[in-house]
Amino acid sequence: MFKTKVQIATAISIFFHAIGFVGMFFNKDFFIATTPLNLLLQFFLLLYTHTKINWQAVVFIIVCFVVGVVVEIVGTSTSLLFGSYAYSDKLGPSIKNVPLVIGINWYIIMYCCGCTVYMILQKLSAKVQSITGSGTSKVLQIFSLMTDAAMMAVFFDWIMEPAAIKLSYWQWLDGGEIPTYNYLSWYMVSCVLLLLFGFLKFDKNNKFAVHLLMIMSMFFLLVRTFL
Repeated sequence: MFKTKVQIATAISIFFHAIGFVGMFFNKDFFIATTPLNLLLQFFLLLYTHTKINWQAVVFIIVCFVVGVVVEIVGTSTSLLFGSYAYSDKLGPSIKNVPLVIGINWYIIMYCCGCTVYMILQKLSAKVQSITGSGTSKVLQIFSLMTDAAMMAVFFDWIMEPAAIKLSYWQWLDGGEIPTYNYLSWYMVSCVLLLLFGFLKFDKNNKFAVHLLMIMSMFFLLVRTFL
C-alpha cells in the first residue's frame, strides 16, 4: 500500500496526530503527556526520510537544538526575546525551566519550513531559467530562502501559539497576551538558523518535511478551533 519512505512516514504522522487529536476529547491529560514522544517520533521520521545524512546535516540539527534551547532559556529568564511566559511540566525533562524537547521542536520547524521553501524556489528557478536562459544567483537564492522560510516559521508559530496555550504547554504571563515582538524575535532567530540552512550542503528535497509542516499546521488549527 505504502511503497516509499515518504508515504510510510506521512501515514504514520497522520495516524499519530489524528489519534492524539481525537484522544484529547476523551483523556486530554494523557494525550498531552505523550507530546514529547510524538515530537521525537516526528524527528526520527524526518531522519528516516532524509536521503543522506552527512556531517553538515548533523551540524544543522545540533545548532538548531542548542540555539533553540538557549534562546528559550534567555526568553523565559529575562522576558526580553519573546515576552513574559513560562513552560509547564507537560513537555518532559527540562533545563532552566525549558523542556529539552523544545530544541527538537525548533529543528523540526526550521527544517520543515526550510525544505518547503527550498523546493518551491528550485521549481521557480528552473521555470525562470527555461524562460530567460539564466538562473538566479546563489546569494539571492539563499537570501530568498532565509527570508521566506523565516516568514513561514512565524506564520506557523502564529497558528501554534493559541493551541499550545490550550494544551498547557506554556502560559503567557502579564494578562496572557502574546506580544507582537514575540513574532519579531521568532523571525530574527529563524533568519539566523535558516541562513545556516541555506549555506550548509545537505539534501533539502525532503517531501515528508512539507507533509509534516501541513500535518502539524492542521493539527494545531483543529486544536485551537475545537478544543
